[in-house]
Amino acid sequence: MFRRREPVPFAFLAKADSFRSNVTPPPRERASIGQIAGRWLLGVTIVAGLVGSVVLAMPALSQDQPTTQTQQSQASDGH
Repeated sequence: MFRRREPVPFAFLAKADSFRSNVTPPPRERASIGQIAGRWLLGVTIVAGLVGSVVLAMPALSQDQPTTQTQQSQASDGH
């Protein structure tokens, strides 16, 4: 059925913070100029795509209805 989990004493969890490793991680590599330029270009492309989609969608989202004459069919005139 259900397996009973043993409780972990709080003292054990409190002591876990005191155990630190004396091994330092290697320093992070600096990004090259090409990588920085690529990230910048990608960001500009994404922003330009979002701005372009908003600009192109504005006419479709506008609420202004142009005044047009309604055409009636001959069937609605009773002919």
